[in-house]
Amino acid sequence: MIQTLFGSLNQPEEKKSSLFERMKQAVTRTRETLTENLGEVLSLDKNIDAHTLDDLEATLIAADLGTVTTNEVLTAMREKVERRLIGDTGELKRVLKQELLTILRRAEESRAKVVAEPPEVILVVGVNGVGKTTTIGKLAHALRAQGKTVLLAAADTFRAAAIEQLEIWGDRTGAEVIKTKPGGDPSAVLFDALQAARARKIDYVIVDTAGRLHNKQNLMAELEKMYRTAQRIIPGAPHETLLVMDATTGQNGLQQAKVFTEAAGVTGIVLTKLDGTAKGGVVIAISREMNLPVRYVGVGEKQADLIPFNAVDFVDSLFS
Repeated sequence: MIQTLFGSLNQPEEKKSSLFERMKQAVTRTRETLTENLGEVLSLDKNIDAHTLDDLEATLIAADLGTVTTNEVLTAMREKVERRLIGDTGELKRVLKQELLTILRRAEESRAKVVAEPPEVILVVGVNGVGKTTTIGKLAHALRAQGKTVLLAAADTFRAAAIEQLEIWGDRTGAEVIKTKPGGDPSAVLFDALQAARARKIDYVIVDTAGRLHNKQNLMAELEKMYRTAQRIIPGAPHETLLVMDATTGQNGLQQAKVFTEAAGVTGIVLTKLDGTAKGGVVIAISREMNLPVRYVGVGEKQADLIPFNAVDFVDSLFS
């Protein structure tokens, strides 16, 4: 699985510290807003009562947790207040962090398939404009940095610019790109890519796909055809289907994401532009409402600006 590539379980302490600092930097705007609002809600001279929780509810919605996720968190906290399990603001903050972490960890129970032998096939989906092709390039860079061989499949054949952009990333990362002319059959591109990868014993195949949402039925039919093609050549493929979402769209992006999830059998989320929003709470809303783990977050424009998502680091970053 691609998660193991980043060695999350066996990283040296300096690597873990570096990833935490990058996450902390990425959520700076969200943390500053959250800290300011929580400072007013959890002032030391306040008693923990229904009014406190009402104020907290408004703070969480402002951070873009959404009403569904916020209601779940507040229901659990109100129960603890009523049972006198929360006695002061320090305890309230600790319980809040734990509730947010619980939601993220519940979604993390969804795991990608274990790949017995290469290539591992990663299908990348999402609407146009969310940073899908750039994310593919960053992922290819991370894999190549670990000495893995990578092949990119330009299966977004409906936009000539998408093919050209993927070729640029292929040149940057040293990954070969399999393509066809604009308007060609995406499944034919995938077929050629998987055949080539298997013959050359490539470690990873990353597949770019069209980001159209004009017709859900057509989208589903196209993706289903690609799934059948992949499975015919490599049983069990695709092993991971990553949905790329733009963090700055917040709750507005959730409905589109749900369409892709239904159509593509999404197994994980890549959240781009997290550093560009003060509403990073959408990470928790995505995990709760889509029941999918966030695998990676984009934190900048450079090749190395894609980091593996860690729930503990994320929650700690919001409050530290």
